[in-house]
Amino acid sequence: MALPQKNQISLNTIGKLFRANTDIMAAVAFICMVAIIIIPVSTWMLDILLTLNIAFALIVLLVTLFASDTRELNIFPSVLLTATLFRLALNISSTRLILSQADAGAVIAAFGQFVVAGNYVVGMVVFVIITVVQFVVITNGAGRVAEVAARFTLDALPGKQMSIDADFNAGLIDEETARTKRKEMQKEADFYGSMDGASKFVRGDAIAGIVIVLINILGGLGIGVFQLGMSVEESAAIFTILTVGDGLVAQVPALLISTSAGMLVTRSTAEASFGEEMTTQLSAFPKVIMLAAVLLFFLGIVPGLPPLPFFLLAFAGGALSYVLFRDKKQVIAEAEAIAEQEAVAPPPEPDDFRGLLKVELLEVEIGYNLVDLTDEARGGNLLERITAARKKAVNELGIIIQPIRVRDNLQLGPFEYRFKLKGNEIARGQVRPGLYLALNPEGELPPEIDGIETQEPTFNLPAMWISADLRNRAEALGCTVVDASTVLITHLTEVIKNSASELLGRQAVKEMIESIKESNPAIVEELSPEVLGLGEIQKVMQNLLREKVPLHDMVTLLEELSDQSRVTKDLDTLTESVRQALRRTITSQHVNYEGKLEVVTIDPKLEKKISESIQVTRQGSFPVMDPVMTQNLVDGIGRVVDSLAQKGISPVILTSPSIRLPLKRLLDRFHLPVAVLSINEILPEVKVEAVGVIKENED
Repeated sequence: MALPQKNQISLNTIGKLFRANTDIMAAVAFICMVAIIIIPVSTWMLDILLTLNIAFALIVLLVTLFASDTRELNIFPSVLLTATLFRLALNISSTRLILSQADAGAVIAAFGQFVVAGNYVVGMVVFVIITVVQFVVITNGAGRVAEVAARFTLDALPGKQMSIDADFNAGLIDEETARTKRKEMQKEADFYGSMDGASKFVRGDAIAGIVIVLINILGGLGIGVFQLGMSVEESAAIFTILTVGDGLVAQVPALLISTSAGMLVTRSTAEASFGEEMTTQLSAFPKVIMLAAVLLFFLGIVPGLPPLPFFLLAFAGGALSYVLFRDKKQVIAEAEAIAEQEAVAPPPEPDDFRGLLKVELLEVEIGYNLVDLTDEARGGNLLERITAARKKAVNELGIIIQPIRVRDNLQLGPFEYRFKLKGNEIARGQVRPGLYLALNPEGELPPEIDGIETQEPTFNLPAMWISADLRNRAEALGCTVVDASTVLITHLTEVIKNSASELLGRQAVKEMIESIKESNPAIVEELSPEVLGLGEIQKVMQNLLREKVPLHDMVTLLEELSDQSRVTKDLDTLTESVRQALRRTITSQHVNYEGKLEVVTIDPKLEKKISESIQVTRQGSFPVMDPVMTQNLVDGIGRVVDSLAQKGISPVILTSPSIRLPLKRLLDRFHLPVAVLSINEILPEVKVEAVGVIKENED
């Protein structure tokens, strides 16, 4: 019969209020448990609470039977503590009533009279058996299982984390899935650790139950004989039966709860409910059931044994094994039919190996001792810092950096890492997680610092790995101290800067142009493919990046290309024109803190010889001079730059526009990292200060 509409609305409102205030309800329940210990309760209230205790224990047991994963009941240790506290509170309340009124309500009386048939000796035996089963068998076994499970779960934790990281680095799972798996793994470890400790609650509760029973019996005898004037037999009959009833009422729920705990920790590998798994797994061997049925039949014909129960069970076992054999044959027949269909099916398409041809643009490979740097659960933040390094590169270079893949490589040393560009190694280094790298950019390390000597991988400076307790001391002595992740990220950032021209692909160029088109469509429309192709624009941008010129001002770059491409298609000429258009950006890169541009000039005679020696090749324009003269030029520039660097000056070489690019290419071939600017690339308002001159006879 349906409830009236008004009653349905009231029930829905009550349900919503209950669900919205579960935290308050739980707090009130705990306060009531404590209040029961202190405040006496009436017999009818005690009956309700005892019944509630039994119902709660049944619910907990049934939930553990139906649960398919222990993580579904990670609150169970707290539930165990709650049930123990509630049961002890009821024990204290019932003890108070038994000793003060010789009456503890109808529930305890029923257990004392009906369950033990009014015989307190039988009741004591039943109580002792239940207590022994709970304390010695179930609780000890569950505690041991929880202890072993906690130990093995914690031991397996690093391996599982590495497996998750390996799947993530291999691209098998995304970042959100990896984070969820780590969280579930941590919950599992915490659960078994909590269950190991929570099993002690049940053991203590069993001991407390025995003590309470002894107190009730002895106290009841004393009160009955000395205060109520009863005989010893009468007092023993009344108080012992009530005490045994009270003990049974308390120990039956305790037995259910301890059984639930044992059931939960022994089903760590469960994938379905207990009934489903038991039925599926035990019925998987019909031959065993048939042999058991035959054995029961022969036991039934043994003289002296009652034949009926053995024959009934033998018949039931035989029928069950017959049904299982029939079902198994049917499953095998269906599998054979499917196999025949697959046999006549057309052969599968050949495997697609195109995915193996894909090469990551930029990737980081790490040794197995560096895997923890990628694990957020262990404080690793390498993946987050790689993202930050990409963002920094975008801000500094003005180009789009594709995602950088991180992989573990067992072929590397345990503390090694390497960077690969388009599948080829371009740099490598070593870091030590847990230690700090101390280095002194201005000289040698102080002798007071003790650690593992090494070289800083980015700039090859002498350095030392030190422990955390020496960090403050090293900083006080003027050293720069950084952690392992910072060392790796600094190296990666420098690699990105040095390889920016190779990281800029045509797809990235297209995306950058499309973003400009949204705000400046006229520029992109004017620079049509007929005027200048995407590949030619990419080459000009790569030429700029080779000399560390950022590409933030894409509007100016595209406008200049659009103007000059109608005159020439020579990439060197286009690059120099764009550099002159970007002179504000270039100048700001090289001025010092006073706003001055410190330059090294070239003697006009030498500059003329360089200009006359320039030859145009397929790879661009180069100065082709006498080898001795070339070496003297490079050595002279190197000496001047080094001497100025010792004074704290980072000069640029100032030349005429005609020889700027060929001279830069010559210096790059000799790995001389110095900026070369032309006069047209400097803003007129910037003050230029000559700090050196390169002369022809410089040797």
